[in-house]
Amino acid sequence: MSDSFALARERMVRDLAAKRGIRDPRVLEAMRRVPRHLFVKEGTLPHLAYADRALSIGEQQTISQPSIVARMTERLEVTPESSVLEIGTGSGYQTAVLALLARRVFSLERVAPLARGAIARIRELGLEKNVKIQIFDGTVGWSDVAPFDRILVTAAAPKVPDPLLDQLAPGGILVVPEGTRERQRLAVYRKDARGEIERQVGEEVAFVPLVGRYGWKTEPAG
Repeated sequence: MSDSFALARERMVRDLAAKRGIRDPRVLEAMRRVPRHLFVKEGTLPHLAYADRALSIGEQQTISQPSIVARMTERLEVTPESSVLEIGTGSGYQTAVLALLARRVFSLERVAPLARGAIARIRELGLEKNVKIQIFDGTVGWSDVAPFDRILVTAAAPKVPDPLLDQLAPGGILVVPEGTRERQRLAVYRKDARGEIERQVGEEVAFVPLVGRYGWKTEPAG
């Protein structure tokens, strides 16, 4: 890993703390360690990987800007003992960040080429021991390995898919962008020990749509 990328990551992390208000030291350290330039679309100028912007990864999907990855990860409150379900592996960047924070990460991606690429990158970084990626409709969840302490949805849902709430363990946290295809707000769900759900709504965000049985039924036009 070249020094230029290490310096770029350090600048990115400093900006996340100073300009974006990210405070969790574990999240900042994970962002410092994961080489984001390996997860962007081939041909993208490497320096753009560390700018605070979303980038295309092909297949009509994007890698979220670093500030959104950090914010959602911070809201998820991942512990070293957490079992995490990620919906929407994409290129695997968020997956890699979670892998440095959690005990186990299970990630679902419905687009096969993206899933295969993410698996290769996770292996390249030596993170495969606590990460499992499967090609499947993420809106259905992963009942075979449920319940999960944390669930992170990285695409926009009209509302949180019911199966995901069902697979969230008591005491668990689920973070999901909810709203229209064009504009959403970040919602945080907490399930208490009795199984009751509390929902909090945060800042406005913009994600690609979550397509599947319990999400949007079709891809966006174009």
